[in-house]
This record gives sequence, C-alpha cells and structure tokens, in this order.
Amino acid sequence: MTDDRAVPRALDGRGPDRFLWALDKVATALEWVQRGSRRRVVPVDRNVPLEVAEVRTEAEDVVSLRLVGEGLLPAWQPGAHLDLVLPSGRTRQYSLCGEPGERRHYRIAVRRLAGGAGGSREVHDELRPGSRLTARGPRNAFPFITAERYLFIAGGIGITPILPMVRTAAARGADWRLVYTGRSRASMPFLDELTTLDPARVWVRPDSEFGVPASGAELLEHAPPGAAVYCCGPVPMITGVRVDLPGSAADSLHWERFSAPPVVGGAPFTVELARTGRTVRVPADRSALEAIAEVLPQVPHSCRQGFCGTCHARVLAGSVDHRARDAEGHMAICVSRSTGHVVLDL
Repeated sequence: MTDDRAVPRALDGRGPDRFLWALDKVATALEWVQRGSRRRVVPVDRNVPLEVAEVRTEAEDVVSLRLVGEGLLPAWQPGAHLDLVLPSGRTRQYSLCGEPGERRHYRIAVRRLAGGAGGSREVHDELRPGSRLTARGPRNAFPFITAERYLFIAGGIGITPILPMVRTAAARGADWRLVYTGRSRASMPFLDELTTLDPARVWVRPDSEFGVPASGAELLEHAPPGAAVYCCGPVPMITGVRVDLPGSAADSLHWERFSAPPVVGGAPFTVELARTGRTVRVPADRSALEAIAEVLPQVPHSCRQGFCGTCHARVLAGSVDHRARDAEGHMAICVSRSTGHVVLDL
C-alpha cells in the first residue's frame, strides 16, 4: 500500500470508461458479500521508532526510503505493510518491499501524488536522511499463501508488495510468472532489480510501448495452470483481472487495491460530530470519511478500505450499517454508513 490515493477519473462514472466503472461496481458488491470470510488484520499494539537512513530515486515521482531502528526490527512476511506516522502527524500505510528476511532495515517506496491529501508530498519534500518517524506494525492485510504455481501482476507502484512475494516464490522453487505494467519504463520503479530474476518468467509491459493498457485477459494469459494470482495496482487493472479470471487457467485471485472502493448501495445520511457540534450530510455516492474530512481535514485515516482501523470513530448514538469489521461500539467511517443519523465522538 502507498499513500492517500484519489479515485482515477477513468472510474468516476462520467468519463469514456463508464462500462469499466460499472463492472467495478458489480465486482465490489461481490467483494462486500465475501468480506466476512477474508482474513482480518490483527491489530499490532507496537510503536517502532525509525530513522530515515537513505532516500533514493527509483522512477519518475517515486522514491524509496531505507528505514533503520535500534537493533533488529520486527519480522514480517510478504504482503505486510507499515502504518507510518509522519512528522506532521499524518498516518499512511506503505508496503514493505525489501527482503523479508532482512531485519536490520525496512524499505518502502512512495509515489508522489500532487492531488493527494499531502502524505506523499510530505515524504518527497520533507523527509531526509536523519528524519525520525514512528511505525506501527508490521501488519499484513495481503497474506501470501503457499502454492505450487503463481502469477504476479503489478501495476506501477503496485510492485511494492509483489516484489517480496516474487523473491519468496523463487526461493521456494515454485513455478511463477510476473507481469509488470505501467505508463512507461521511466515511471516503473525497481526495473533494475527485475534483472536479477529469471528473465524468462518476467514480462515488462509499459503502456507507452503497446499503445493501450493491457486487458485483464491479456494479463492472465501468462498464468500457469491452477496458479494463485496476486494482483496489485490501479483500480482499472484489478477490475479487468477480476472480470476475466473465470476464463483463465488460474485458480484463485488475491488483490490489493490502491484506492477506496466505490460506494455500492449507498443512501444519504447525516453524521453529527459531537465534539464540534457540527452536522455533516453524507450523499449516497460518497463515504462518511470524505464528507467529514471537508470540515475536519485532519480526521485520522489511512487505508480507506475498511480494514486498518485508523478511522474508527466511537458511536455515541444512532444506527450504523457496518461494512467493515468495526471495533465494538465504533464505526469505520471510510466504508461503513448509517441508515439515517449517527452521532460520532469527533
């Protein structure tokens, strides 16, 4: 995972890709049905003091940070992320993209998003060697299962959780393939590291060299029979893979998206913010987090997908339509909704 992400215009329901937007709505509706069986992220009550040891340019608008602590750092598995508390107090989630067995330092990568909520700009503009941070975790919402065959699909900065998975699969002797897409080679981080992998198993597919983004079916053509597919990247790519998976040779799909899911089956409601005395109207097509952030810009949030717990607000009164594994007596304002009116301790 990386920084705060805006929903691409290609999926806002108004541009030329309206059909793809509609497909994502359908796929996301199924996701809510299946969410109860997905592995819950186990909270980690651990603050890890870290220091930036190195800032390195990895691609256009992408830097990696090497983070060190006092002695050995907590162990982690492929797919894990850190909740990183920046000097401003913003909390953002970043996938660990180094070697899983390396505990002397962590590595993350961050793409600068000019239109984001400020986290990525803070990393790029203000963090330098010697900057001190606090991390919570590592935690894993994208667990890497053991399988005989894998297809890894990464889009742009989505390579960050995928790269440790590829290295682990190779070390285990599994049959694997990697498809790596992006706008152009210049925008795709860690291309140099892919040269250390088996070139016969890696396909680098920049849109600039093919004219158009790859379809889900095209990406899935590389799946070994019965493969577990791990996919991370922008919403249109993941949507295409989800829609085309049944017609492929793959067996299962595991994905991590880098933007908030579209609101499905929403209805308008109101949120009363008890500490400020303000009442916020939440439209049918927006999340409570989006509406609240307009009057409380510093409201805590991170994943915007209902699993990290950062935005959980205590419910003082009213009804909640729980769309995440909310903590008892709390509401995940990034995805959960109300059936009418709710009063929150904000």
